[in-house]
Amino acid sequence: MLRLCLQMAGGTRTLFILTILLTAPGFKAFVNDFSSLHVISEVRLPNEVLPLSYDVLIEPHMDNQNFEGSIKMHLRWIADSKKVYFHAHDSLLIDVSQIILTTLNMGDGTLGNNVIILRGIRLPRKPVFVLYLKDKIKKGSECLLDIYFQGNISETEEGLFRSSYTNSSHDGGEIYLATNLNPNNARRLFPCFDEPGIKVPFNVSIARPKGYITLFNTPLHNSINHPKLRGYSLDFFHPTAPMSSHAFGFVILKMHTWNEHKIQKSSDIPAIHIWSNNLSSTIILDIQNKLNVAHTTIQKFFSIPLPITKLDVIAIPSLATVPFISASGILIARESEILKKDAFEISRELIYQWIGIWITPEWWTDANVNKALISFIASEIVFEINGGKEFNGKYPMTILYSLYYELSKRYPNSHITGIKHEFASIKVQLIIRMLCLTVGKYTFRLAIQSFISDYKFKTYKSSDFWNAITTQAIADNSLDSDLSILSISESWLKHSRLPLVTIIRDYDSETAIVQQKVYLRERLHDVPDQDSMLWWIPIALTRQDSLNFVNPSSFIWMNKTRQMLISNLPSKNMFIIVNEEEIGPFPVNYDDNNWNMLSKYLRTEEKRESIPVYTRAKLLHDAWNLAYAGELNFSTALNVTLFLKYERNHIVWSPVFTFLDQVGKRLEKSSINKKFELYIIELLAPLYEYLGTAHFNEDINTTELRKFTTSFLCKAGYFPCFKEARRAFNIWINSSFPNSETPVPNEFICSIFKWGSMEEWMFGLDRIREFPKSRIQSDRTHLLKMLAGCPAQQDKIIILLEMAILKNISIFSDNDKMLIISMVTSRSIGYTTLLDFLSNNWDYIHQEFNNNTNIWSKLISSATGMFSTQQGYDSVKNFYDKHHGHFGRAQHIIEKSLRNIKEEIQWSNQNIPVIEEWIDHYLSDAPKHAYVN
Repeated sequence: MLRLCLQMAGGTRTLFILTILLTAPGFKAFVNDFSSLHVISEVRLPNEVLPLSYDVLIEPHMDNQNFEGSIKMHLRWIADSKKVYFHAHDSLLIDVSQIILTTLNMGDGTLGNNVIILRGIRLPRKPVFVLYLKDKIKKGSECLLDIYFQGNISETEEGLFRSSYTNSSHDGGEIYLATNLNPNNARRLFPCFDEPGIKVPFNVSIARPKGYITLFNTPLHNSINHPKLRGYSLDFFHPTAPMSSHAFGFVILKMHTWNEHKIQKSSDIPAIHIWSNNLSSTIILDIQNKLNVAHTTIQKFFSIPLPITKLDVIAIPSLATVPFISASGILIARESEILKKDAFEISRELIYQWIGIWITPEWWTDANVNKALISFIASEIVFEINGGKEFNGKYPMTILYSLYYELSKRYPNSHITGIKHEFASIKVQLIIRMLCLTVGKYTFRLAIQSFISDYKFKTYKSSDFWNAITTQAIADNSLDSDLSILSISESWLKHSRLPLVTIIRDYDSETAIVQQKVYLRERLHDVPDQDSMLWWIPIALTRQDSLNFVNPSSFIWMNKTRQMLISNLPSKNMFIIVNEEEIGPFPVNYDDNNWNMLSKYLRTEEKRESIPVYTRAKLLHDAWNLAYAGELNFSTALNVTLFLKYERNHIVWSPVFTFLDQVGKRLEKSSINKKFELYIIELLAPLYEYLGTAHFNEDINTTELRKFTTSFLCKAGYFPCFKEARRAFNIWINSSFPNSETPVPNEFICSIFKWGSMEEWMFGLDRIREFPKSRIQSDRTHLLKMLAGCPAQQDKIIILLEMAILKNISIFSDNDKMLIISMVTSRSIGYTTLLDFLSNNWDYIHQEFNNNTNIWSKLISSATGMFSTQQGYDSVKNFYDKHHGHFGRAQHIIEKSLRNIKEEIQWSNQNIPVIEEWIDHYLSDAPKHAYVN
């Protein structure tokens, strides 16, 4: 969460939201559920021939970094065919002349005649190998396909890879081999039918150098001296249960395991072996107990044990690119990850053994549901293990807020493919959570148990999962028999948006109209097909005269209709709350009267505490974002913030800093910018004074809340904060070795560069000039962000632009220049200065950078894209007219900027007068705090 604070000090809105998301519990890439959909773009293999079993021999040559092997596929013909298709990566060498296809006698399974193979080819640009046969093989026939192959051991962590770690017991490093076959990399190791929906048993033997051990999916059966490879042993393993090819895995290494009678575990869970380099017995005991607790809790949740006898957990000190690699009965973990006290990540990896390996999605299109289900269950397990303490109140609100921001954009979905798929998975996870809460946790758990029991060793489609919930919910009378969870879920899955629910009460008749439409924050609200987007929405309602947030009394399903009528509401002096605790992923709007009643109620301490923190946070979040979107008057939304004067819970405060950042950026160029900063001071100063100074062993939530509060107050010019920042900065200035470290807390640096003297800012610039190569470069990046993004004085910005753009000083790389341009334009003083700078130095900059597409486009977009006033539009239009035809590839960028500015002007004209009037009234009654002029 510290990175979030840094971005707020001078980052763009997108970076701010993205950093929230990246620090959210569970967002970190979950690589072991073959959910990397952006790498899966293939069509399915023909289903004319399918495997029944594999016999696999792998012989790695560790010194030569290659391997060879053979596979015997027991195949059955599902339809008459003269072809056999299977997967083989182009890095896998296959000699067609050595391929043998032999018929099997159906009576006794003995070998029959060899089948003549005319030729074998790879399909162009596809990892598919095709054998063309002389004669057609009839449906129902079985054959044995014997393939010899060779391949290279990878240096990257995919397929069969080679790496090393430092062995602290002696000098030098230890080499190890391991597999990572997720999501579809089994084809890099051996020819196979590399699809998740194809499950067969494996009989496996693996060669290894003597002195090493091999850990495989199943326990070792026996070992012999290798008949051909000198100095090698050949290990034979027990047959596996039917499993997908991505569940295959092994590790060859020199590590030891530690077993201790002190370990307490349930008798029906697999034997968990911890393999490590030189971890102490105390640390291993802690890891083992954590794994046992997690596994036992998960098994109790599923009420069905895994069909494996052992789980080998290998702690690798130097697992470089992924935190975990999972296969059936194997978990390879980066040592730093396995040492963490938290239960979420390790629970998710263990759950994957049930959902992902034991039962498996039939195809990649269902992988998001698989991933989302695992993550949701992992969060439930964490709450059972430690009450969710490790989430620090961030789950599910943080990922929910991030989803709100992303899917309410005019053009949603990040250009970064991996992030796009993470958002898709998060959305499914929140849908699963909504369904769990609406049908009831007990019913949901029974449905999961039945689901696993029905599909163990099998594959499933996402519809199978949704239908399992429907069946159980109807049986438990928690869902009407005419409703379908599949239909409900599909209404959410098929739209890349979320709904907004609006409640308009008729206080005389004690009824209300409930309306739904697409939730959009960014103007214009001109989304194609938005009128056709409708959802099944659970309407859970809480009344002021009978507050009950623990067990909502009932849910009314809004059946994909534009509006519906609800009745039996409380009297006109009583508020209602819909979707408390964020049961479903949708914001809720009310009429002004209901909002005002909520606002007044929240300002009374004993009453405020009767509304849970998640619901208080939701009301605050919804009100502000709906005002931002033009759905609610800003004065009503600002009234909802008044209770924050007394609020001290970090969960409630969490969304506030995002609001202040976003609206503050819009108001910077307006006449009310200083008033808004005074509002921030009056809003945050009581919290700042309450939090006081940090003390040893304080709660991490308090520490984070103080950092946010301090950062915003310092940027707004709160004098006590600025005074503290200057004291810390003076320690740095007077340091004998100012280049060796940055002793100023991150939340203070921006305020000094914004409000401080030119000499203080130049001191920071000198640290960039003299930055030691031996220091962590991320420290330099952060310092450069603050120098560029924080100043409130034009002359500081001009100096930096002249050095980086005009003088082209060598200390600034192209990446530095891109960063400077981005950070400078995060504030109005920056983008107005950049436009003037670009205009005044057009000839040189155009000549120097016109052919540098990245920097040139960044200059034009940053200099023109942030304005929101008529004066700003006129400046950009004059710039456009003066240099029309000379913008090159950036021509469309400035034209888009002009269109966007017109829309921003509309927002400003509609909202700024309302905000100013409200702030004037607020400040007239508020106590006056000292601030920097």
